[in-house]
Amino acid sequence: MTPTPSGWRARVTQAFAQDGGLLGADAAFAQRPGQQAMAEAVAQTLDDGGTLVVEAGTGVGKTYAYLVPVLMARKRVLLSTATKALQDQLFARDLPRLSMTLGLPVRAALLKGRGSYLCPHRLALHRSAVAALPGLQGWAAELMRWAGRTRTGDLAEISQPREAQRAWPLITSTRDNCLGSACPAHRQCHVQTARREALAADVVVINHHLYFADRSVRDVGMAELLPSVDAVVFDEAHQLNDIGIEFLGQQISQTQCTELARDALSVGLEHARGAADWTALCQQLEHAAKALGGVVAGCSSARAWWYDEVPDGLAPEAWHGACEALEQAVVALGACVQPLTEHAPDLRRMHERLTAWQQRWQALRQPMHADAVRWLEVGRTWRMTRAPLDARSALDDAARQATDGPSSWIFTSATLGEDAQCEWFRTPLGIEQAQVLQVPSPFDYDTQAAYWVPNDLPLPSDPLHSERLAQLVAPLALQLGGRTLLLTTSLRAMQRMAQVLRETFAQRVRAPQVAPVVLTPTEVSRQALVEQFIAAHQGQAGGAILVASMSFWEGVDIPGQALQLVVIDKLPFPVPDDPLVRAFGERARAQGLSPFAAHALPAAAVALKQGAGRLIRTESDKGLLIVGDVRLHRQSYGARLRRAMPIHRQLAQPEALEAWLLALTKASTKDATGQAGPG
Repeated sequence: MTPTPSGWRARVTQAFAQDGGLLGADAAFAQRPGQQAMAEAVAQTLDDGGTLVVEAGTGVGKTYAYLVPVLMARKRVLLSTATKALQDQLFARDLPRLSMTLGLPVRAALLKGRGSYLCPHRLALHRSAVAALPGLQGWAAELMRWAGRTRTGDLAEISQPREAQRAWPLITSTRDNCLGSACPAHRQCHVQTARREALAADVVVINHHLYFADRSVRDVGMAELLPSVDAVVFDEAHQLNDIGIEFLGQQISQTQCTELARDALSVGLEHARGAADWTALCQQLEHAAKALGGVVAGCSSARAWWYDEVPDGLAPEAWHGACEALEQAVVALGACVQPLTEHAPDLRRMHERLTAWQQRWQALRQPMHADAVRWLEVGRTWRMTRAPLDARSALDDAARQATDGPSSWIFTSATLGEDAQCEWFRTPLGIEQAQVLQVPSPFDYDTQAAYWVPNDLPLPSDPLHSERLAQLVAPLALQLGGRTLLLTTSLRAMQRMAQVLRETFAQRVRAPQVAPVVLTPTEVSRQALVEQFIAAHQGQAGGAILVASMSFWEGVDIPGQALQLVVIDKLPFPVPDDPLVRAFGERARAQGLSPFAAHALPAAAVALKQGAGRLIRTESDKGLLIVGDVRLHRQSYGARLRRAMPIHRQLAQPEALEAWLLALTKASTKDATGQAGPG
């Protein structure tokens, strides 16, 4: 018998109490009043409906704080996370562990986007092409064996060397190329199997990308991807607006065009070999896409502002000529496919893809307006994007209050802004009607951590800034035996500081002293690099320094003594000439606001809060934060940024810094239970 609402909510409170089920059954659980308060608020929202926004500081334990009420409420719930890795962790570790601990069986399902699942039809279509990819013959053979035995088709099950990414477009489907029920392998479709399991589940674990993909197909009248539920929980909700902007816009890329040409060639030769010169038509499309790449290679920035007809920095005649050639190549291919659509489902779907491409092309090139932004991204390939300036159309009050949608909405993250009402998070998404709860971290930052701003550093605009900061950090990291994470605001600064650190150690460190190894992101994943960093702490005499750029400012968890020094090179203001930042500024001016105060400063405060949050991850961690930007104390806006940081204890004198480092050094010689250290 299902308990009454008041009954199950009382059980939520009891689970987190001193004598509750969690404390007695899970050795990893520690009682935290803030976690209990969050769980009770989540339970109330699940019971009564409405919207809850929770900023839960590091160490609160927000995952259990929403999972316990979700399991006890016995409602159908979507759990959405920011990344596939977090999604897998929730489904494979957290949900099963908590279900067993509380004795609450749950039917859970894992649902990812199409690109995460093997498509049997496309594998059969491109088997030879996959096997012919340079350096992937061994992996291709492993793929074929796995394809014959997998139940889920989730590509996370199979080893993925970095080069294997080239094969993914050949063996997975997209919304554009999926044949639906007309597919000859429809009964073996892993995407459909995952959806059927989701329809039968109580809790469905998805990611934010899939949520917005579902919204985008609903908006164009296609069948939705996700099951109907009573409630939605967004974890790592601070990423929702950025991800929403990406998915709610229009994009055309060189990669899309290349894949379109390749698929059209395969389909044409398979089903209508003599009906057209498929090789010439598809080569024309590939060549036109490549030629456009040659034209845009002259862009002065990696993301060019594109408000008028031509992106900044490009010659109008060359741009228009290349665009017209690309459009004509797609039109010519479509004209040959159109009469053949009744011959095979693949040909019918190819015609639909070519038509959809032309519709996106026309939408991309429409005149701009104040609530949208458009840019051209240039690297090894090109990509054109036109997007809304925010994701409010999918998550604002009207969208959440739809009569056929969930009645309860919960948004949570460790960082949702710098003010008590989380305006930085709520405003872009149009979340006005919501209960806002801020749960502070249980960590004692005043005794566990301190920060230092080197006053003799040049301003960040000085060409010598990165070099001087690296020279300053080198002896400190050497004293600590590595244990240092250096966060930079640009790739150039990351590369320069890593170079200076290596040169400094090579010149100054002599045996028997051992210098830390300097790690930077290369071909390995972020998690693999973090594991290398921890392994160096455990096994290498000099330890390690990890030098990384913006992707490491959040989502990196290195608890314990492996990390005792976090260095932030500059205040993380948004790049002013980035098209999105520029568009935000233009909109702020139109509203009579200061772009700096309305956007740049709040964004920097949130990023600084996230970066500084890498230092203290448990109640026993101790460490030092260095902010290598004198503006933190010299500029009037510095006070606002200092308030945003979790660490407020400042080391102003050299003697205080030396004492703090000495205490950290003593602490690092003890095991995890030692009591030495600052504070």
